[in-house]
Amino acid sequence: MGNLISLNNISYAYFGKIVAIKNISLDIEKGEMFAIIGQNGSGKTSLLNIMNGLIFPDSGDFHYKGIKIDEKSLSGKEINRGLRSTMGYIFQNPDIQLFCPTVLDELLFAPLQLGYSTGEATERANLTLEALGIGYLRDRSVAMLSGGEKKKVAIASVLTMNPEVLLVDEPLAGIDPKTQTFFVELLLELNHAGKTVIFTTHHLDLIDHLKPRVAVLSEEHTIQKTGTAAEILIDEEFLISVNMIHEHSHEHNGETHRHYHAHYVFH
Repeated sequence: MGNLISLNNISYAYFGKIVAIKNISLDIEKGEMFAIIGQNGSGKTSLLNIMNGLIFPDSGDFHYKGIKIDEKSLSGKEINRGLRSTMGYIFQNPDIQLFCPTVLDELLFAPLQLGYSTGEATERANLTLEALGIGYLRDRSVAMLSGGEKKKVAIASVLTMNPEVLLVDEPLAGIDPKTQTFFVELLLELNHAGKTVIFTTHHLDLIDHLKPRVAVLSEEHTIQKTGTAAEILIDEEFLISVNMIHEHSHEHNGETHRHYHAHYVFH
């Protein structure tokens, strides 16, 4: 299928001092389900921000569809539109993403910015609202939504663009179990429909459920291992070494028992 996204020896530090990611090399193919996992502070969100052109690496190269993406190239209208119109970013906290007065306004914003007519944008918005089962929120104030409703509206606002690539930061964060299940199944459906889905998480059961290819970031902000979900999940010693699972020991009837603990949502 060919590489859609290529990162070559990428490093980035906030304010030039606080290391976020270091020497990251990664290729993601079109149509893949891909996960970036690691503990909080390992650099997962920073990596997504670079892929979306929100920040630029201090060193190394990022290519999208074979085109180098940097501050200079994104200053060109054609390349900027090529990235913004085909890649959608769903933030961990929907409050960062939502800023319009009503739900309909949120869904209209991206298509209108991309040059669609009001009629086309409205049609896209209404179809997306109905597809996600949130048509009843159409005229609701964003400020009056619940956390789960905000997440669904944030998703809908991205899907109105019909992006080829979805970047999703911590899809399970801050939402109720029903919305979590809705979101996870939606990601599967979108991937089966041909979308490239790239997400971050520290929930190992989400990896087990979605079966993506996986890159594991260490606490040193670099990739320690890549592999299939099965290859990553079976290696308990490795998961302990990157602080993704924890060993707990206790004694029972004079025998020592060891158990592994991880972040699990689906049981």
